[in-house]
Parts: sequence; structure tokens; C-alpha cells
Amino acid sequence: MTAEKIKYPLKNKLIVLVVVAMVPILYVAIYLIMALLNYSRAYDQIVSSMTVANNYNMNFKEEIDESLYKLVVSNVTFDTVDEDGTLKNPYTLIDELRMEGSRLLTITTDRESRVWLQSLLRNLDTLEDRVDDVRENQESEGEYEKNTDMLYNDIYILTELIQDDIQYYIYYQTRTIEQLKVQLNTEVEHVILISVLMGGCIVASVILITSAILNSITKPIQELCRITSQIAEGNFSHRAKMQTEDELEVLSDSVNDMSENLEVMVHQIKEDERKMRHAELRLLQEQINPHFLYNTLDTIVWLIEGDDPDKAVDVVVALSEFFRLVLSKGKEYISIREEEQHIRGYLEIQQVRYRDILDYEIAIDPELYQYKILKLTLQPLVENSLYHGIKYKRAKGKIWITGEMERSEENRILLCVRDNGVGMDEAELKRLQTEIGRPCKETEKGFGLANVNERIRMNFGMEYGMTIESEKGKGTKVSIVIPAVKLHEKSSGELLQENIRTDKKEEDR
Repeated sequence: MTAEKIKYPLKNKLIVLVVVAMVPILYVAIYLIMALLNYSRAYDQIVSSMTVANNYNMNFKEEIDESLYKLVVSNVTFDTVDEDGTLKNPYTLIDELRMEGSRLLTITTDRESRVWLQSLLRNLDTLEDRVDDVRENQESEGEYEKNTDMLYNDIYILTELIQDDIQYYIYYQTRTIEQLKVQLNTEVEHVILISVLMGGCIVASVILITSAILNSITKPIQELCRITSQIAEGNFSHRAKMQTEDELEVLSDSVNDMSENLEVMVHQIKEDERKMRHAELRLLQEQINPHFLYNTLDTIVWLIEGDDPDKAVDVVVALSEFFRLVLSKGKEYISIREEEQHIRGYLEIQQVRYRDILDYEIAIDPELYQYKILKLTLQPLVENSLYHGIKYKRAKGKIWITGEMERSEENRILLCVRDNGVGMDEAELKRLQTEIGRPCKETEKGFGLANVNERIRMNFGMEYGMTIESEKGKGTKVSIVIPAVKLHEKSSGELLQENIRTDKKEEDR
């Protein structure tokens, strides 16, 4: 089962759990908030209207009665009333109240309150007519008595009626507030009842769904823990069986694949150990080539016959040192310094024989001398450069051997053998690269290089090994990367092999 075929992801299960718990709660919360907002808006509107009405209830009658009285009995006229700082223009007072009354009429929903606002506006129109009459009489001579009668018999009565209209409006608005309060209490009771019922349903649903979801997660995890414990103990035959159609099923399939791979790898490691020993034997047989020994002895004889005993002695010493380092008292690892001495002795011997075509240069950083390397790692590379690169050049060639430390998170050593021989074209290079990546027993050519590469990977890990670069007519470069491990330390590959040997001994017992 792949990640693309997951039918019930854990994420979706958890989302369902959250939705089941949150949606009803959000619904109740939104319902309460909307009810409170509606009540608040209605309450604010009524309070604002009552505030305006109260203001006019307290001031309108007194201000307009006083202004009209002085307009009738004193020498103040409608044209000069605005100049008197103690009086207000009756028309201005009427217009202000009419404007506020019209505005309140548009926002008031209570029927009784609207009736009294409409009555207020009619009385204001009548009052304005009476004020017009007073103004006309004032502008005429001898109408004082008529204005006085109108003041007491019409205007005061109208202002009294207007004040009554305002008071009745305030009264019915107060009743509306009480109705709102009762309505809000009823809604709150309904919400509490609904909340209790929904809360019980939510708790029951959440318990059931949570239990189902948690069981679908915890039980597979417990099963995986049991399987992984078996695998950790070395029992790779156990398999996890799950049909949850979620990430845990993908994980269980991965654990099963891992168990199968580990089982294969354990057997492969044991087989590789056997192959490695066989490969080492073949390598020694390959490197201690009888032809090399015969050719070297012939060279010594030739030097003696040529009356060059000193050179012959040097070759004998170099040959002796060569075999001493090859045997190395049976040691598998030697220092890089010893490996350098080994290839130097080999090249000194070969340079005597191929003095007309061979030159070499060794430049290994002395810092690397304390680190270890598998015996006979560089010599096959040098031999390959000589016999397959320089020898076919038909002109003098050169071999460079270099070594340096690669600075990274884990220090690694880079060793290179480069020549300016005939090189290889792209097709030949690809074939050789393929060959060295195969087990050495399966190689058809390049056995020495494949042997070195396989031994490095077996002993140090698959992340280490050999790379080859070449260009036709320009030469070949072979690079080797190994971990920087000092001679007295053990690499991860060695530790793994020791564990395998221990396990094998325990199985044999």
C-alpha cells in the first residue's frame, strides 16, 4: 500500500473528531451572539430615542411658551428675536422637534409609539400655523388682545398636547424595553435548554468517536511495537498485518519490507564475508604475479651482466621491501605510510625495467601517514596505469600518486592515481565503470580494480570506493575515498564484521 492510496488518513480522522466537537458549540455560540447583538441594537436605539424625547419633554414647552409670550407682550419681534440672547426663535424650535420626530418615526417599530409620534407631528404643524397667526397679528396694528387670547387659548394648549405626545412616546418605549427583556430571557432559556441537550449529545458522540479513532491508532501502534521488538531481537520472520487503510498501514508495510530486507542483508553479509576472504586470496595471487617476479629477476641478472651491481643491489632491496610489505605479517590493514613505501618500491623496480618510458611522482600529505588503509589498495591502480596507460603510449609517460584529507562533517581521505597514458574513449570508460561496480568474481576484465573497490566497500561501507575518469589520448585518473581512521582505531565496517562473527559463533554453539 502506497501513500497515494491511503483511504482514511489520520489527519482526516482527527479533523472529524474536532468537527464533531466544535460545530455544535460554534452553532450555539453564534446563536447567542446574534441574539445579544439584536437585543443590544434594539436597546441602544430605544435608549437613544428616549434620550432625545426626554430632552424635548423637559425644554420644548417651556422655551416656546416663553418666547411666544415675550413676542406678544413685549417689544420683541420675530425679526429681532434671534438677537435676544435669552429667547429662541419659535420656528427654529418647531423645525428641530419636527426633524427629530420624523427621524424617530423612521426608526421606531412599536405601533403605539409611532401613533404618538404621528400625533406629535400633526400638533407641530398646527402650532406652526398658530405661530404664523401671531406673527401676522403682530405685524398689524391693534391686534394685541387677539394675540393674547390666541396665546392662552391655542398655543399653550398645543404645547401641552405636544408635551403629552412626547411623554406617551417615552412611556411606550419603556414598555418596549420591558418586552425586549422578556424576549431575551425567553431566548436565553431556550438556548440553555438546547445547550444542555446538545452538550449531552456532543459528549456522547465525542466519547464514541474518540474511542473509535484512538483504538484505530493505538492498537496498530501496539502491534508495530511488538513486531519491531521481535525484529530488534533478530527474529525477522514476524510480519505486521493491518487493514486500517491509513498511514499506519503504510508504516506496517514499510516495517514488513524492512524486516524482509534485513533478513536478506544478514544472509548477504555472511555471504560477503566469505566472498571477501576469497577475493583477498585471489588479490594476493594476482598481485604476487610470477611474471613480475621473473621479470624483476631477469632485470637483476641483466644489471649484473651489464656491470651495474649497485643498481642490481637497489633492485634486490626494493624487491625485498616489496614482498615484506605485501606479506605484512598477515595483517589486513597497514598505514598509508607503509602503502606509500610499497608502491614506491614497486615503481622503483618497474622504472629500472621501463626507464625509457616511465616517470612517477608521489605526493601524499604526511598528515595521512597515521591513518590506515587496506593492504594492496594503491598498487593495483599503479600497475593498471603502467600496463594499460603508459606502456601503450609508445612514448615516455608519467604516473602521479596523490593523497589529501577531505574536510567535511566526517573527515575522509582522497587518494588518486593519475597517468598521462593512452586513456579510454567514452564507451570503454563506461564498460570499465560497470565492471568495477560488480562483484569481482563476476568481472570479465579489470579484476584488480574491481577487487580493490569491493574490498573498500565491504570494509568501510557502500558510501566509499572508487571512481574513474578518462579521456582518450590524455590519460586516466582513478580516485579512491576511504574514511579517515587511525591505525589503532576500528572502522564501522570492521565493527559490523566483528558482530557478524560473534553472531555466527553463537549460532554454531
